[in-house]
Amino acid sequence: MQRISSIFGLRRKIYQFYQMFDQEKQKEIRLTKLQAKKRAENFCAYQERSQQEIRDKLYKWGQYPADVENIIVDLIADNFLNEERFSQAYTSGKFKIKQWGKIKIANGLKFKRIPPRLINEVLNTIDPDEYIHTLTQIIEKKARVLSEKEPYKRKIKLAQYAISRGFEKDLIFDILNSNDL
Repeated sequence: MQRISSIFGLRRKIYQFYQMFDQEKQKEIRLTKLQAKKRAENFCAYQERSQQEIRDKLYKWGQYPADVENIIVDLIADNFLNEERFSQAYTSGKFKIKQWGKIKIANGLKFKRIPPRLINEVLNTIDPDEYIHTLTQIIEKKARVLSEKEPYKRKIKLAQYAISRGFEKDLIFDILNSNDL
């Protein structure tokens, strides 16, 4: 009986130890408007950001809604914040580096609350030939690693993989049928 209570006592102490760190993380950071603007400028200078990312950070830093919107307007006026530039950088990076398809990129931009008009404009900047070439490379690379021998199951697995990367189904099946993978 003594051993059981000591185990529960130890668990309680461990729990309290981790709670202490969680409380430190949850302490409210309260910055003045000027400090928040300076931090936001540095945050934007490091890499391209969307308005929503900045808005979330400013609220996290304890800013009031009116101050948040004023700071965002100032950042746009000072050219620290530009949604078109952010969308272009996001699309370019996700396509060229991570090799994402248009669907996954569009969902990422929607998550960042970029306007649909801007999403369509940016997705149209992707070169169609390069897009198909990237999709073909992804499918061929996965086909080399895939151990499935039955053609139907193999094709389905390759299609699922390409769909998970954000490519369109019709393009995927066109490539799969034309290359006999």
